[in-house]
Amino acid sequence: MINLLYKYFFLCLSMAFWDKHVETLPRDKLEELQAKRLRDTVARAKKSVFYGPRLKGVEPTVFKKPADIGSIPFTTKNDLRANYDYGLVCVPKDEIIRLHASSGTTGKATVIFHNRHDIDTWTELLARCIVMAGAGKGDVFQNMISYGLFTGGLGFHYGAERVGMLVIPSGIGNTKRQIQLMKDFHTTVYHATPSYALHVSEEMARDGFDPKEFDLRIGFVGAEPHSEQTRKRIEDIYDMDVYNSYGMSELNGPGVAFECEEKCGMHLWEDNYILEVIDPKTCEPLSPGEEGELVVTTINREAMPILRYRTGDLAKTLEGRCACGRTHVRISRIKGRCDDMMIIRGVNVYPSQIEDVLMSFPEVATTYQIHLLRDGSLDALIVKVELYPKMFDGDLAKLKKLEADIGKAISDEVVVKPRIEFLEPGTLPRAEGKAVRVVDKRCEM
Repeated sequence: MINLLYKYFFLCLSMAFWDKHVETLPRDKLEELQAKRLRDTVARAKKSVFYGPRLKGVEPTVFKKPADIGSIPFTTKNDLRANYDYGLVCVPKDEIIRLHASSGTTGKATVIFHNRHDIDTWTELLARCIVMAGAGKGDVFQNMISYGLFTGGLGFHYGAERVGMLVIPSGIGNTKRQIQLMKDFHTTVYHATPSYALHVSEEMARDGFDPKEFDLRIGFVGAEPHSEQTRKRIEDIYDMDVYNSYGMSELNGPGVAFECEEKCGMHLWEDNYILEVIDPKTCEPLSPGEEGELVVTTINREAMPILRYRTGDLAKTLEGRCACGRTHVRISRIKGRCDDMMIIRGVNVYPSQIEDVLMSFPEVATTYQIHLLRDGSLDALIVKVELYPKMFDGDLAKLKKLEADIGKAISDEVVVKPRIEFLEPGTLPRAEGKAVRVVDKRCEM
């Protein structure tokens, strides 16, 4: 009963705006604002140890429109590492009030600094995202993501408080306590990685709870690539709306782009960022609708602006104006990272492609893993899949058919024929942070 009352009460928040003027700014005005902020950012960046030499002789006045940014060299993660610790800072050190760092999962961590203006701006962006998805004052927000150097926890925390939500800073882990908090304090909105959201639902079921009985109505998921089928799976399990988000530590963290209630791409906030999409191999710009590597420039960050940052994330822009009325460009779901691509027998394969297939089968539970091995001189693709307990009823013919169906569906999607291994629930390791989906042992053999 409480669940239904919550959903009815918050229905009136649909299609809300946090800053309607900026969110619906006409394209010409938005590009004027971008150009002005780009000029200011270039002038500021020239004060840093790293950008000073790079921008020598470049006058900010040459940037008349956002497209003029192409004359500036790209910035890479290696540049950030090489200029550790204060090489990109543009303000006096006594103005810096916050340090965050990337997770360092693919190498040495990169460090980002913020002043008061930066934290306030970031908070406003998160508030904008939260309200855009239909959440707001009166909601109970449970933040089941890592706090500390990782940006996901504090970024969402500040944004939720700015909106006026009751925030439960539960952090990550201690799943039984997470469930108890949801139950006792009637959590209506939560933030988690998609893999942890699925793990929580498994724990609920083991404890005798039905996830649909909770008061949850909105889930924010991010921090790891996931497929549309995974989003639908989470929505079905909890009977709630799930919204995709995009961000990375180098660009502030969460709040760079976010889905509105239309769920047709993520709005990237162009009053704070300039977006480019390039061919990751040639670095040539791509046309709207072509998939490539996202390159992002911060244009409203003071302590440590980053110009033309090669994110390594693969996506495309979506054409046309969103039905929600917002004018900011939309990007597709992140397909994966350039360095996440698996080359199997000469074929380019992304984990998200396999995930999309697996999650379309209702018999498949919430966890899987992709293993890459050597079979003689050839690559072998093994997909380990947990099934729901009801599938292990002794009917081998049924399992064989399912194995063949999943194998064919994956082969049709990625060309490479996989070997499918079915496992009982709880067999594969669970991650409270980002899930480990790919285990590549080819170099060990």
